[in-house]
Amino acid sequence: MSSGTTIGGATARDWESVDDRALAAAVGAGERDAFVCLMRRYNQRLYRLARATLRDDAEAQDALQDAYLAAYRAIGAFRGDAQLSTWLSRLVLNACLARLRRDARRHAVAPMVSTSANDAPDHELMDESCASQPDDALMRAQVRALLERKLDALPEAFRVVFVLRCVEELSVEETAQCLGIPESTVRTRHFRARSLLRESLSQELDLAERDVFSFDGARCDSIVAAVLARLDARASE
Repeated sequence: MSSGTTIGGATARDWESVDDRALAAAVGAGERDAFVCLMRRYNQRLYRLARATLRDDAEAQDALQDAYLAAYRAIGAFRGDAQLSTWLSRLVLNACLARLRRDARRHAVAPMVSTSANDAPDHELMDESCASQPDDALMRAQVRALLERKLDALPEAFRVVFVLRCVEELSVEETAQCLGIPESTVRTRHFRARSLLRESLSQELDLAERDVFSFDGARCDSIVAAVLARLDARASE
C-alpha cells in the first residue's frame, strides 16, 4: 500500500508524526500502516537487542518477527503504563529467551539468563556512513567486525546492557526499565562490559603490533622480482 493511501482518515505517512500511545491505539484498531510505522520506528533498536542476546543475525531477525507478531496480537493490552519501546523490548527478550530455551533443550545447553525482575538479561555496531574511499569502507567494515566479535564474546547480561547504553544511547533509567533490573545493576554491568571490551581489544592490538608493516610472502617476492627485473633491464642496455 502506498504511503499516501488514506486509512481511517489518516495517510500512512501521517503515522510518522503520531506519538507512541496513539500509534499503539491505531494498531489495536486494525490500522495496518500504523503497525508498519511502529515497526520501522523501532526496528533498529529491537534488532540490536535481539542480536546482542542471540549472537546470530538470522535468529535475531526471526525472534524480532516473533515479537512483532506477539505485539500485534497483544497491542490492546498496552495501557501506556510503561513506554512502548520498553513494552516491545520485553517482548523481544521473551522471544529471544524462548529460542535460547528451545536450543538448550535441543543441545542440552543451559539457558543463558533468566528474565526475572531481579536478574534479567541486560550492540557499538558502528553506523557506517558512506566512505569516500574504498580503503576507508574496508577499514570501517573490519573494525565493525572486530567489535561485533568482541561483543559476542561478552557474557549476555553485560553484552545487552552495553548495546542499549552505548549503541542505542539509552539512559541508565531507560535501560533499567527496558530490562526490568535495578539501575545499580545497569551501572555495574555497563562498567564490567566496558572493562572486558577494553581488555579484549587491547590483547587484539598487542597481537596485531607484531604484524605491523609486515612484508613477507607475496609482497616480498614481488619486490625481489621487480628489482631483479630492473637489474636485468639495465644489464641489457
